[in-house]
Amino acid sequence: MSLVIRRAEPRDVADMLRLIVALAVYEREPDAVMATEESLAETLFGPNAQVFAHVAELDGRAEGIALWFQTYSTWTGRPSLYLEDLFVSEALRGTGAGRALFQALAREAKARDCARIDWAVLDWNDTAKAFYTHIGARKGEGWEPWRIEGAALKALASD
Repeated sequence: MSLVIRRAEPRDVADMLRLIVALAVYEREPDAVMATEESLAETLFGPNAQVFAHVAELDGRAEGIALWFQTYSTWTGRPSLYLEDLFVSEALRGTGAGRALFQALAREAKARDCARIDWAVLDWNDTAKAFYTHIGARKGEGWEPWRIEGAALKALASD
């Protein structure tokens, strides 16, 4: 088994979409993915790309993904790295691929002078929470995730 962790490249778009769909299935939202190969190529590799990814490659095939972007913390006065999605296929679970993806993100955060890495986890995903605790992460307290989308977002924008 040859495991490689690297920055995603345009040639990875089809595998990345496959992993995003697999993540949606795992998270019990199989019909939620609206991303396409074209939208991923544009947002990750287009001229104004502000979203990035690392892949875990097993014997030449992407079997894990960490998709992230940079945010900013006014409290620290420094950027933060926000991990949007982390997913490792069954083939790689238990091999250290998840930890290796996080190590790559930690190096990225350090290179960008980020104060922290933030992400969210579903409340029922005890396996993920145990993994995050194991690598030294802690659950945030006091903040609730909020979102505006769809018709509400459209209505707000048109006011």
